[in-house]
Amino acid sequence: MNDRADRGAASTQLVVLTPVLMLLLLLSVQFALAWHAQHIAQAAASRGLADARAADGTSGQGADTTRATLKATGGRVLRDPQVRADRTTTTASVDVQGSVLPVIPGLDLRVTGHAEGPVERFLTLRED
Repeated sequence: MNDRADRGAASTQLVVLTPVLMLLLLLSVQFALAWHAQHIAQAAASRGLADARAADGTSGQGADTTRATLKATGGRVLRDPQVRADRTTTTASVDVQGSVLPVIPGLDLRVTGHAEGPVERFLTLRED
């Protein structure tokens, strides 16, 4: 008698749980893409900084290297990247911002990458 009362319970539970499980799966994929995009942005900023802080480097060279790195590695994961490179007499910095490829509609995740360091200078030693 109890078996007849439980008929269809598994189907009902599956219908209720399937969308929840799919949402959890898509969320995990979305955040994995965000993590990957964050690493791309940081790597591009670091490579751009290497050129911007070189003794004969410029902020334009740093920005160009950053854009080239994003083009080579960013693909479709990091969308609409924006690059800003600055160089003063003592420091250089590169910033990258962009949005992550959306898997879940309406979930807009943004990532940033930042690298900063001293400008290389060659000094001559004076002999007294």
